[in-house]
Amino acid sequence: MSTNKRLGLVIDMQRCIGCWTCAVSCKTENNVGLGNWWNRVLSPSGQQEQFGMPTAGPDGQPEISSRPYACMHCKNAPCVKACPTGATYKRPDGITAQDYSKCIGCRMCMAACPYNVRVFNWGTPVQVPTFEDDHVGNADVPKRSKGVVEKCTFCVERTDKGELPTCVAGCPAHARTFGDLNDPNSEVSKLISERGGETFKDEFGTEPSVYYLPRRRRQSTKSIAMSQTTSLNSTGAALAAKTPVPPNTNIVAPNNTVSVTNTPKTSEPTYQGNCCIKIRESDQL
Repeated sequence: MSTNKRLGLVIDMQRCIGCWTCAVSCKTENNVGLGNWWNRVLSPSGQQEQFGMPTAGPDGQPEISSRPYACMHCKNAPCVKACPTGATYKRPDGITAQDYSKCIGCRMCMAACPYNVRVFNWGTPVQVPTFEDDHVGNADVPKRSKGVVEKCTFCVERTDKGELPTCVAGCPAHARTFGDLNDPNSEVSKLISERGGETFKDEFGTEPSVYYLPRRRRQSTKSIAMSQTTSLNSTGAALAAKTPVPPNTNIVAPNNTVSVTNTPKTSEPTYQGNCCIKIRESDQL
């Protein structure tokens, strides 16, 4: 087990239903102002909030695809390199953190981020409903003012206490798993290994700490039926090949079905396996 943690998130796209519960719970927990989101559920490409019209899935049923997005907490974070004041920095546990007191609102980090997951406070953040202490959710979360950039922090106020990020704890489909990516025995590492977890836009070389588990392919009803038919035909042919055929027997195969006939004394056919053997009177000894 590694001595240095690298905290990360695994999202199971087979379980995710695109309900936005992660986004709403995150917004509430972190006191995010109106108009801004730290978590979003977008189209698979990440370019639009509308998922589009349903399409036919492998089983013929309507299907809509989406993908949750937030800060990827990249190991090789371009936002950290672009920030001129050190307001964005990497913690020893791998979390890309924010020091709002150092942010000068230049938005260089936003320009450097290839995932478009940072937001800027153009005005004083407004929350609805409002409370006397100006906090909707966790009072330990620092306040943000006008003119600063903010983003997902993996809920450090919770994770530093050993708790789960609120998006993980609140997911109704249990599609999110949080843990140490450097520990091969952790649940996140096992899921990535067993299910082939992938990062988004890994071609940028940012080494994200958020992994997506691909959907399991569903076999269509037509494919299942064809598979069963092929299996039955193969079984019938195998049985026919193993059935002993008496001499002077006629082989009849109507409608692609193997039938071995040889007329017996009685008019009733006798059955062996899946083949019908009828012995003709002229062939009787």
